[in-house]
Amino acid sequence: MSFPSIHHEGLERSRLAVVYALVILIVGFYIYKLFEYQIVQGADFAARADENRRSEISVPTQRGLIMDRNGFVLARNVPAYHVTITPAYLPGDPTAGGDPDALNTALDDRVQEVYRKLSELVGIPVSQGFINEETVKAFSPCQTDLGIAQIVYIADTNAPYQPMRVACNVPAETAMIIRARSAELPGVGIETEPVRDYPTGSLTATVIGFLGPVPAGQQAYYEEKGLVSGRDKVGYAGIEATMQDILAGRNGKRVVEVDGAGQELRNLEPPIEPVPGNTIRLTLDTRLQSVAQEALIGTIDYWNRRLNKIRSSSGVVIAMNPKTGEILALVSYPSYENNRMARFIPEYYYRQLLADPNKPLFNHAISAEYPPGSVFKLPTAVGALNEGVITPEKELNDPGKITIIQKALPNSPGTPFDYVCYDENGHGDVNWLRGVALSCDVYFYKIGGGYAPDGVSGLGIWRLAEYSRALGYGSPTGIELPGEANGLIPDPDWKRRTQGESWTTGDTYIASMGQGYVLSTPLQVLVSAAILANDGKYMQPTLIREILDAEGNVVKPFEPRLKWDITKDPVIRVYDENNLLTGERKTVQPWVVSLAKDAMRLVVTEGTAKNVFADSPVQNSAGKTGTAEYCDNIANQQGLCIRGSWPTHSWYFGYAPYDDPEIAVVAFVYNGGEGASVAAPIVRKVLEGYFELKSIDAGK
Repeated sequence: MSFPSIHHEGLERSRLAVVYALVILIVGFYIYKLFEYQIVQGADFAARADENRRSEISVPTQRGLIMDRNGFVLARNVPAYHVTITPAYLPGDPTAGGDPDALNTALDDRVQEVYRKLSELVGIPVSQGFINEETVKAFSPCQTDLGIAQIVYIADTNAPYQPMRVACNVPAETAMIIRARSAELPGVGIETEPVRDYPTGSLTATVIGFLGPVPAGQQAYYEEKGLVSGRDKVGYAGIEATMQDILAGRNGKRVVEVDGAGQELRNLEPPIEPVPGNTIRLTLDTRLQSVAQEALIGTIDYWNRRLNKIRSSSGVVIAMNPKTGEILALVSYPSYENNRMARFIPEYYYRQLLADPNKPLFNHAISAEYPPGSVFKLPTAVGALNEGVITPEKELNDPGKITIIQKALPNSPGTPFDYVCYDENGHGDVNWLRGVALSCDVYFYKIGGGYAPDGVSGLGIWRLAEYSRALGYGSPTGIELPGEANGLIPDPDWKRRTQGESWTTGDTYIASMGQGYVLSTPLQVLVSAAILANDGKYMQPTLIREILDAEGNVVKPFEPRLKWDITKDPVIRVYDENNLLTGERKTVQPWVVSLAKDAMRLVVTEGTAKNVFADSPVQNSAGKTGTAEYCDNIANQQGLCIRGSWPTHSWYFGYAPYDDPEIAVVAFVYNGGEGASVAAPIVRKVLEGYFELKSIDAGK
């Protein structure tokens, strides 16, 4: 029996059409993707591929040196040795098949031997701790408790051809042993890194400063300059901070081709060599710096022992060439040990410095503001003489006390208030020269605030402010150190704006003495003396003498800079009888400056510093004593702010020779007491040290 055959040609053709369509769609899809990848996004993928095979390597440079004026090195680079392991160069399989849990038992015998020998040399266990997601995230080379095997596992996972630090800052002897035994320690290497060393340590720490890692908040700024975060360091204080760009130099760069494991294959571009930082020669004389520090600390210790209590624990000494502005010594006590910050900043030590009430990280020479007391009488004296408030010959009587009607408003009745001299018996009749030499308080009350019974109108606060600013008070000097303070020269507008009170008659009287609201940095006090000693010329204070390149060639020689000359430059604004500005300006007459120098000379020969310098080898100096009452938060906490017997800071500035000055010195002792007894002997020792060093240098 036969059956007719059935044909399904239509069905077969439809199936084939579907298949063909699918094939065409798939082929079309791949053609489209190929077109997209190779044509549309071709340049982007090519760039990504090129980026994957290209690696930019920053080549660290050498930071510039810092030296004193005589070439003595104050900051240099010394080698620090770090032990590294490159996983790819270890024998066998350092990671035991990539199983972190098997590290303790499955290490290749040859790798185990390398780890064991290295462990004996650097004191790090062969295996310690466990690898998991948390330990990998928290891992930081040389700041971990992991063993060698665990460190290598992390390194091999990330970049097997990149050296990983296993031990940092190992002794040089250990580094040399590892290098000598390189044949039996394959994969182990020594990485040498320059670290900062400060031969003079705490003696110059407040000037030199220290380095630290690139701050997170300034990372973009420094990376734009070519620095590498986590590797390169920047200045955190002192000259290291302010001269960062000059000292840092410029890192080099290598562009290399790498494979997928990070192994370098070849250079893709000519290497750019690093440019070493410039060397800075400071104006400091380290020998005089040591003399100044010893004089300050020795005097503080002497008075603390004599009084059988810790009366003083901080102070400042600054020495300067008044003709050039060169800072010869700058001591802020207490200081700190910047060598302890060289490799890393220990948190415990840094917190200890921050907690110290004497603020060793704080540069008291330029950043602290204190009432200057009687050293501020020079602006009052110069202003009164130049304005015709008083003549040099006119005598004013000092009975030991005067009574002033203190007013906040001109038409108010006011209240009487007694202003006394430090000598309760008074000084009798006192002219201008004797008033400065004896630092007569009543004389300065009269010429500063006025005294009707003697027919003296007084300089007044507005004109006093002008003369004090002309002599360097009330604004930063511009010295090359961070954190310089402004000081404060008050006036009625300032008091109304900041204190919400009216200016009183008494405010003017005590400001004339450098008390009340008047504040100054020790450097500003020194500058005021230097201007007068230098016949009215204000030379820019500086710590930078020369800048040299890496070969020792002078890039920037020293050039003294004149800020202004008070005898030639009209820096003093003129006020009318109603204390309104006229728009005019004036200078200080040269004879006034000359008389001020005579007065400061008289301080040493017949005045408040006579006994201190009577038997000194330096018999041609001039100066001014200062004893400044104060009441700050420390004195308040100690219950010392008792009206009429406030504690006092000790001041003295002096210069020599008085007729042709080479050096000017200021000494300040916090809570030191009388300036003549405490600060003046410090200045004497520094002056004597300077001239003794000068004789030694001259070969005498």
